[in-house]
Parts: sequence; C-alpha cells; structure tokens
Amino acid sequence: MALAAGFVQPAAAASSPRTRLVEFRSENCLLISGSRDNAASKVSVNGHIVPVEGRHNWRVRLPVSTVRSWSAPMARTVTVAVEGLSHEADLPIGLLGHADDLAMLVVRAK
Repeated sequence: MALAAGFVQPAAAASSPRTRLVEFRSENCLLISGSRDNAASKVSVNGHIVPVEGRHNWRVRLPVSTVRSWSAPMARTVTVAVEGLSHEADLPIGLLGHADDLAMLVVRAK
C-alpha cells in the first residue's frame, strides 16, 4: 500500500481554459473561462494580466480587437496562465485570420 501512495498526483492548479466568441455590449468579444484552486491566483492572457469574474470558476471577456493586438498575426491559440501555469487555448476558427483548409464547419443554433 505504501507503494501505491507514490502514484498519487497532486491536484491541478488550473483546468485547461476554454474559449468562444460572444457579443457583449454590442461588441464581439472572446470569452475565456477556466478554473483555479486559489481564487486569488492571477490570470494572464498572452502575458497580460486580466481582471476576471468569479472566484474558482472564472471568466474574462476581451474585445476581439484586444486579442488581435496581443496576438501574432494568424494566431490559432492564446496563452492563458494561472499563477505561472500556462495553457494554450484554441481560438475559434478564423478569429484572427482565415482558414485555408476548412474540411467541415459545425453550426449549432441555441
């Protein structure tokens, strides 16, 4: 049993963030959401600390123009860091450029 204790993994400091495009106050925004163990942990997007809503489950809305200015041209991901632990979050297809080889596009109505 002592051997099994060696295989216990520590709790993750944050989950992988998720992104989606939303409209907020008549502006197109990227909604980034995730979770963190410590509600006081700072969150940054592409190296810029951002104010988030929520405590352990957080979210932030960034105008697409801001995401564009903080990202490389034609970027497909953003780097989201929570207390130093970084994750690459996929951007919605074509957000910062165009998709040349789009094999399929799924559209869901709400």
